[in-house]
Amino acid sequence: MAGEARFLATSRPLAPAGPERRGRRGGTALWTGAVIVGAWALVAVIGPLVVPHSPLDLDVMHRLEPPTAHHLFGTDEAGRDNFSRVIYGARITIPVAFGVIVVASAVGVGVGAVSGYAGGRMDEVLMRVVDVVLAFPSIVLAMAITAALGPGLPHAMLAIVLVGWAEYSRLMRGQILVSKANDYVVAARALGAPAWRVLLRHVLPNAFPPVVVKGTLDIGGAIILIAALSFIGLGAVPPAPEWGAMIAAGQSKFEYWWVATFPGLAILSVVLGFNFLGDGLQDLLNPRLRDD
Repeated sequence: MAGEARFLATSRPLAPAGPERRGRRGGTALWTGAVIVGAWALVAVIGPLVVPHSPLDLDVMHRLEPPTAHHLFGTDEAGRDNFSRVIYGARITIPVAFGVIVVASAVGVGVGAVSGYAGGRMDEVLMRVVDVVLAFPSIVLAMAITAALGPGLPHAMLAIVLVGWAEYSRLMRGQILVSKANDYVVAARALGAPAWRVLLRHVLPNAFPPVVVKGTLDIGGAIILIAALSFIGLGAVPPAPEWGAMIAAGQSKFEYWWVATFPGLAILSVVLGFNFLGDGLQDLLNPRLRDD
């Protein structure tokens, strides 16, 4: 019996992490992501002041040189400075990704809010459109749209918006359906408040935090999608210093590893930063994680 008691005492399951431990993890992720994203945002803003060379100047006499003190990230097949091109790439990729997510989320939130709050036939029609968009893999649909419109960064941005809004619509509709059943919403409607006022003042503010978290996480996904479209020749057109196009330029030059490595590391770091930031915001904005 004594041995059985000792076994039971030592085999008890570990207690789940409390809110303080979850809060510390969320705070660490939030600050880590904020530092990484803030650093890249600063690089994008002050890039022209710190780059040693123009990202477009050709120097065929020094093509495919390895990293040196004069060219920190080496040079590409046309002799252009890789360090300058990576820095300028932040000025293209990050604003483009942020812009397409803002537009896609705005469209999706509007459609989802109308669908969830109006209900009935309006809800059925809008959700069937959403189902059609979600039926296709996002990368395949974005490639098809961009190929139909023609290569170019504006067309790639439009394609990402067209494939990205549906997820926000579905998410917002679910949040609206939950929020509009709350007592304060029912009371506002009973007092005769117009539908638009109830939606804007009482429903949307409480349904918005998950959209903010998803948007932050999706910026990293948009960066990868933009780079993928540029990699296959459907995004930014050379010689634009876009990270995906830079990786494509080095895909067949494995012995010149620096051509593709540094833009790849740039994508890795900024996507990781937005993922950390999104995870931290989720812990910060989710009341169930704070209060459990």
